[in-house]
Amino acid sequence: MDFEELRKLVKQGEGQRVEFKLKATHPEKIVRGMVALANSEGGWLFLGVGDDRLIKGVKFPADDEFVMAKAIGEYASPPLRYRLEKIPIDENPDREVLAFYIAKGSELHYFKETPQERRGKAYIRIADKSFKASPEMWEVLKYRIKNKSVKFHYGDNERVLLQYLEKNKHITVDEFATLAQIPRPKASRTLILLVVARVLKIYPQESGQDFFEFNEDVES
Repeated sequence: MDFEELRKLVKQGEGQRVEFKLKATHPEKIVRGMVALANSEGGWLFLGVGDDRLIKGVKFPADDEFVMAKAIGEYASPPLRYRLEKIPIDENPDREVLAFYIAKGSELHYFKETPQERRGKAYIRIADKSFKASPEMWEVLKYRIKNKSVKFHYGDNERVLLQYLEKNKHITVDEFATLAQIPRPKASRTLILLVVARVLKIYPQESGQDFFEFNEDVES
């Protein structure tokens, strides 16, 4: 990637596949964003670009490269697949933007709060934000990454759920558990299977109370 290509991407702003960080002051937080990208669609993380879309670059790129490589090894599990491109700033050749391309994960990745933590938590990216995946989103991700198909039994609970969604836009796990008068774990499991079977879609929420709606992308 050259500087002109970088400028065009930055001009579009942060989004589902692009994140900006001005400095590597808190490298662990940058790794958290990388994990979210890997668990979603993959994408670019530019170090040396501010939220205001100004491309300032980093003053000591070699030092920041070392810091980031160490942080990625310590805070991401399993190791992330990424490549690093160093892009000189046209107006200031002494500075560079470190452009990390994070590949979409072939397995679920976790962010560890400390290097000593055994596994960590799964993070995902929605639009321009990265946040912790709910237990339901976590399970859906595992199914998707493993490309596993599922079968489900269409019973009374499923009928109650689908009838509700014919009249209402979406439902949460807690709402479904109350509606069907079933334990929350059973409600969660039912919704997960229907998402994996592509009957429903899951819409992650930062609160952890994800929405479930009919999957309109599937032809009837």
